[in-house]
Amino acid sequence: MAPHDSVTEYWAGFGSKVRRQVKGLANPFFHPFLFVFEIFQWLADIIFSPTPPGPSEHLSRPKVAVIGAGITGVTSAAHCVGHGFDVAIFEAGDKNSLGGIWSKVNNTSSLQIHSFMYRFHPSVKWDHGYPDRQQIISQVKQVWDRYGLDMRTKFNTKVDKIYQDEKGRWIVNNPANGRFEGVVAAIGTCGDPKMPKMDGMEKYKNKIYHSSQLTGVDAKDKTMIVIGGGASAVEALEYASEEGASKIYILSRSDKWIIPRNWVIDILLSLNIWGQETIFSFIPETLLKKFFYRDLQDLAPNDKGVFQDTPMVNSDVMDKLRSGEAEWVRCDIETFTETGILVNKRDKGVPKGGPGRHVNIEGDMIVMATGYKRPQLDFLPEDCFTEPYGPPNWYLQTFPPQHPSISAINCTYLSAIGTVGNWHIGIYTRILLMFLVDPLTRPSTFWMERWIDMTKVLKATAPTGAFDFFTYLELLWWFSFCVTVNPFRWKWAFFVFFGLGYALPKHIVAAEDKVRNGMGHSKAAEGSRDVGTSF
Repeated sequence: MAPHDSVTEYWAGFGSKVRRQVKGLANPFFHPFLFVFEIFQWLADIIFSPTPPGPSEHLSRPKVAVIGAGITGVTSAAHCVGHGFDVAIFEAGDKNSLGGIWSKVNNTSSLQIHSFMYRFHPSVKWDHGYPDRQQIISQVKQVWDRYGLDMRTKFNTKVDKIYQDEKGRWIVNNPANGRFEGVVAAIGTCGDPKMPKMDGMEKYKNKIYHSSQLTGVDAKDKTMIVIGGGASAVEALEYASEEGASKIYILSRSDKWIIPRNWVIDILLSLNIWGQETIFSFIPETLLKKFFYRDLQDLAPNDKGVFQDTPMVNSDVMDKLRSGEAEWVRCDIETFTETGILVNKRDKGVPKGGPGRHVNIEGDMIVMATGYKRPQLDFLPEDCFTEPYGPPNWYLQTFPPQHPSISAINCTYLSAIGTVGNWHIGIYTRILLMFLVDPLTRPSTFWMERWIDMTKVLKATAPTGAFDFFTYLELLWWFSFCVTVNPFRWKWAFFVFFGLGYALPKHIVAAEDKVRNGMGHSKAAEGSRDVGTSF
């Protein structure tokens, strides 16, 4: 094919793609905000999505092992492949596990934060503000298919260990799975459903469910008792309301901050760069109590601030409590009975296990909103857990100080306020790729530990551990500091933050290779990519 024909074909295909996108846009007169959002999504895809490789294209850059095929694993792998790094994804479950925790929840489950704050890959395109489980899974599969990850995913492959060969390359389980220069651990924070045993459960005459296993359960005109007051309780509440339950009791041992399902407020709260309670925290807390809780201020915590734990993001909870459809009960579970649960109902301010009064709450069904078991990172090398630098006390919270070629993305944090997958998955992945190809950017164990120590000093007054809670602006500060503190990383700034301009810093690395070679040092592509000597 002549070059002219090739260019013509490219622009014809591009024009066709534009026409399809424009045709599918919302009417700007009837839905102006949705129209602007769709334009934004379209531009983000065109500008920031790395180009998928061709079916037969050989990816010659360092190979990366990705552990887990949830949102983080699929997104990280897509970024790697789009920038020319080959990957292999290892997923313990079958193909139905694609999408991680979203493959396990109820069909009625949906995003609690606005989808603008849940853009886990630039190519993601949401139809509305709060997509449900089905659309989230469909977007994960879209990314998975688009970047040819179906041929690079090994399902039903549980990772028991990773270790290094004599050249410093990573082996996953055994050498038959290949050798890798880098590892992304993307196992998330939610594993199998957690079903704790409680006193008298065997007495209850009706069924007991976990909050994630309600699809198909008949709740119409029934009284549902929900044990737990976190995100899983919201999941159960959504299902009960959708199915037409007559009454919902939420039994919670402690009060938990609830913030509105409003993207403006959620973003403002995530802009606390200190990532902790400060002398100014009373301002958003007072405003939330006055304008959001209003007549339900008794439910707002007095013993902890909004910047100490991940808040519930839901406005419907308040509406259902006000209407009487749901009732929030602050209590301790005493025992199950034949018809419900006997609780010790406590007044506000009385600690767990404190004095109260016995109340028997009766229900047609009981839902355990007790969350999920946390997946463990014990397949990583033993030295990743050396105190006091075990997770989450790692470099940028994801890189174990002993191994800059490992990044445990979205599986070491405890609590946070901010977006769930908007931008930072790509940044973490590209920092790892930068470390793999440019030894002058790769930090040594000493300097990674000093950054951890510095962060602990900066957050010494925090009521939680330094890395137990963070906000999204604090996370962006970590990224900015990481890039700016080392002059050899400056050339990578556009690549790290936006996924643009990989070629320029790579050419500079090639030029630096000549200098290193002349000084008797190994080239960037030689030696272990897991040894850091920079800062």
